[in-house]
Parts: sequence; structure tokens; C-alpha cells
Amino acid sequence: MKPVPQATSLRRAPVQRRSAERLTRILDACADLLDEVGYDDLSTRAVALRAGVPIGSVYRFFGNKRAMADALAQRNLDRYAERVTRRLQETGGGSWRAAMDAVLDEYLAMKRTAPGFSLVDFGNQIPVGTRNRDAEPNTRVADRLTDMLSAFLDREPDAELRRTFLIAVEAADALVQLAFRLDPSGDEQVVEETRQLLRAYLARSLD
Repeated sequence: MKPVPQATSLRRAPVQRRSAERLTRILDACADLLDEVGYDDLSTRAVALRAGVPIGSVYRFFGNKRAMADALAQRNLDRYAERVTRRLQETGGGSWRAAMDAVLDEYLAMKRTAPGFSLVDFGNQIPVGTRNRDAEPNTRVADRLTDMLSAFLDREPDAELRRTFLIAVEAADALVQLAFRLDPSGDEQVVEETRQLLRAYLARSLD
């Protein structure tokens, strides 16, 4: 079993394996219920019932459903980073275009298949977590990608590269949301335009 991410929204981090497994079940139930009832109708009691745990177990980790959604967003980001890293390892080269394709393709795959992702993703879709510069979802994503891709691209993760990836993430996020508003599975023409826009923008800094 993969370790549960130590989300900042957790009241208490799991120590024992059984506690970590219980937290995983809670977050899985949260994700499933988000798809079924949406965020407004989500409740900690419903999550406890779906996860098969006492309501006290939910409150042991989370003070409210907002904290639970934030922890799910952090887990989504961790899983996304794992998927991108795996793709980059399979690519085996230093092409920024291959890296960009991995970043976009894995995001689209999670958007289409990961439970609860369409409502929470990395925290952009609902108001979760504390809003400051470092907690802004797209900033967290961009910083994570910068740290991951800088070594792959043999670039220093300096302020310029972080700004470049933040702009790319902000643009891609807006356009992918548009693609999924036009088509529940993601409008392919908008996705392709997004890919071309990212390539044109990133070429200025990475070529």
C-alpha cells in the first residue's frame, strides 16, 4: 500500500498501518461521494458510512468536509506527480516537449478517470484550504512541476523557470476547464489548441 500523503489539513497524521488504511478509505469515500452528490451535499457522516468507519474516525483526521476535500486535493497532486514521473522515466530523454506532453496527458487522464477529480482536482474547483500564495492550487502544481522537471531538463529551478511554469499551468488550467465544459470527456479541439499554445509559449524559454 502506498503511503498516505501528509496533508496539511490533517488534524492528526496516521502512524500505524491500520490508521493509514482507514484514512485512505475515508478519502476514497469522499472522492466517490463527490461524483455522486457534489460538494454542497457532501457530509462527513455520509463519508463515514461509505468508508465503513465510525464518524469519530473522520473527525480524528478532519475538522470538516473542507479540510477533507483539501486532503483529497493534496493526494491528487501526489498521485499526479507519480504519474508524470513514471512517464518521464519511460521517455528517458530531456525533451521539454515530451515532458509537456506527459504533464498535459496525465492531467487529462486523471480528469477523465479519477474519482472526485472533476470537482476537486488539485483544489481549484471548490474553495478549499487556506488561500495564500504558497497554498494557491496552481502555485502548488507549478512549484511541484518545476522541482520535478528541472532535473529532467537540466535546468536550474530558479525564479524565471518557476514563473514560466506557473504561467503555463494557469493557462492550461483555464483551457482544460473550457474543454470539459464543452464536452464531458474534454473537447479534443480545445485540448489540441491548448497543447499548441503551451508549445509556443514554452519554446520561448526552453528552446
